[in-house]
Amino acid sequence: MNPPAVPSVLFVCVHNAGRSQMAAAFLSHLASGQVEVRSAGSAPAETVNPVVVEAMAEVGIDISAETPKILTVDAVQASDVVITMGCGDSCPIFPGKRYLDWKLEDPAGQGLDAVRPIRDAIETRIRGLLAELSA
Repeated sequence: MNPPAVPSVLFVCVHNAGRSQMAAAFLSHLASGQVEVRSAGSAPAETVNPVVVEAMAEVGIDISAETPKILTVDAVQASDVVITMGCGDSCPIFPGKRYLDWKLEDPAGQGLDAVRPIRDAIETRIRGLLAELSA
C-alpha cells in the first residue's frame, strides 16, 4: 500500500515578498511536514519585505533566509490548492485545482503596527486551511 499523498499548497501574490511568504511560513510551521508548501509571485521582488520578516520573528518564525520566487506553470500544476492574494489575472488557472482567493491588505510600505493584523489574519486562515486539509 502506498502512503496517502501529501497535499500540496501554493500561495501566490504579486511580489512574493509579504503575504504569500507569511502564509507559506505559517503553513510549513504548523503542518510539520504534513503538507507540501510553495509560494511564488507573478512579479517577484528582490527581497522579502523586512517588516514582514520582523513581524514573523515576533511569533517565532524565521523567514529571513527566504527569497521571492517567480510563479511558474509547473508550480501551479504540481499543487492541489492554489491560494491567491491579490494576484489578479496573472495567476494561471488549471482545471482540477482548488482555487481560493484571500482578500488581505498588502503589507508593502506598511509599518510593523499595520503588518501585525495582516500576519494574524493569515495565521487564522492557515489554521482553518490546515483543519480542512487534515479532515
